[in-house]
Amino acid sequence: MNDGSQYINIENNNGIQEDDRPNSEQSEVETVVPTAQAGNLQVLPSGQTLEDIAEQLLQQGNDKQQIGSWEEACKFWHQALKIYQQLQNRERQAKVLSCLGSASYTRGDYEGAIAYQEQSLEIAQQLQDVRIKGHSLGILGNAYRHLADYERAIACQQQSLDLGKQLQDQQLTVAALNNLGLAYKGMGNLEKAIDYQTQSLTLARELQDRQLEGQILRNLGNAYHALGDYKRTIDYYVQLLELARETKNQRLEGQVLRNLGNTCHTIGDCEGAIAYYKQRLAVARDLKDSRGEEQSLGSLGVTYDAIGNYDLAVIYYEQRLYLAQKLQDPQLIEQTLNSLIVSCQALGDYTKILEYQQLH
Repeated sequence: MNDGSQYINIENNNGIQEDDRPNSEQSEVETVVPTAQAGNLQVLPSGQTLEDIAEQLLQQGNDKQQIGSWEEACKFWHQALKIYQQLQNRERQAKVLSCLGSASYTRGDYEGAIAYQEQSLEIAQQLQDVRIKGHSLGILGNAYRHLADYERAIACQQQSLDLGKQLQDQQLTVAALNNLGLAYKGMGNLEKAIDYQTQSLTLARELQDRQLEGQILRNLGNAYHALGDYKRTIDYYVQLLELARETKNQRLEGQVLRNLGNTCHTIGDCEGAIAYYKQRLAVARDLKDSRGEEQSLGSLGVTYDAIGNYDLAVIYYEQRLYLAQKLQDPQLIEQTLNSLIVSCQALGDYTKILEYQQLH
């Protein structure tokens, strides 16, 4: 079914990018290990060295990155890079180039991300800096996957995984395992994708990182959905729903309830779908999310239509029509009026049909 909802694509360069669409084209969630931590450096007084100024610029860039101001972050990083090049500080050049690559990647400039990360990787290899190398390989792999170059994506992620194990770095290892799963999923090898992401989930739970755990649960649910294993799809989404409620993440809760409803509808469990859609409707109203609310109302209308309960379908469609008018969305108004006319035809309510036709 299609309830008109748009699935959320969550990008997070310090965590995982989530694959949240079980019924349509997937939007994957890759793991990216951060290159540097943000600091609290203030403006340096006069008399500091050029190295100090470069460090301040790097930290200011990291601070901006932490709040999502990527354009501002890049301005600081470019200034820092120029100073490090002047100072011939190769290790810091590699770090800043990797930061710039991450910024390009986050903004969807995958070719730019590859260009920066290849420069960073070359310096890291010369310096035998395995940590920066592992991070750069991870970003490279994700960028290649977005460009559908799955062989290169897998090669990069496999090297990143090997380095994670060599360093006994669980964050790097869990990232590489998850990203390998996404690359194999892109190739259509769902069994291998599930194998890698299951390993990633085990490590995320060992790290007690609930955000990582949730994002990998989502990826696994979607992989099983693509495989047609709806029982396991529901199992992973129910685990994700529990996590969302435990962490009081209502936005995630709404997304998972939508996917659970859609999956139940796919397998013909309309009662289950209705239960999840009603819960999603309550969450959307609690969040004052008008779009989520109208999508939930549409899903409920469609599902009640499917089981022949046209009276309830009309009730939910009328609520959706009210919201569509409030949102001043002509396309949604027309779509909902059409749904109301079809349901009223099934009921034989020609007075209402005429009323809705006049609203077109």
